[in-house]
Amino acid sequence: MILLIDNYSGQPIYEQIVRQIREQILSGVLPEGEALPSIRSLARDLRVSVITTKRAYEELEAEGWIRTVPGKGSFAARAEQGPPREGVLREIEAHLAEARRLAALCGLSEEEFRALLKEDEA
Repeated sequence: MILLIDNYSGQPIYEQIVRQIREQILSGVLPEGEALPSIRSLARDLRVSVITTKRAYEELEAEGWIRTVPGKGSFAARAEQGPPREGVLREIEAHLAEARRLAALCGLSEEEFRALLKEDEA
């Protein structure tokens, strides 16, 4: 598992970790059941606080992206079903709502907005 942290980003480090692990689970880079590095090991590798990695793992577990087995570690959960997929769909809906809002500010009609979406598919 490769994670890249941008210390100059406006996004908190734990959120960067959460986002990248989510993406790797969704893309299949981290298949279901794949062991994640320990909290301490990840903190050491990324040169961040153990508290930061613990917070990221706790958030991922609360959202259903990973599962933790006491004494064994944390493992990637199934990406195709359940809370992870629903969470991603909510995030997509939020982005689309923001895109619609910006389109309205620019005076784009609904048809022009839909054309932009279709254009993006090509």
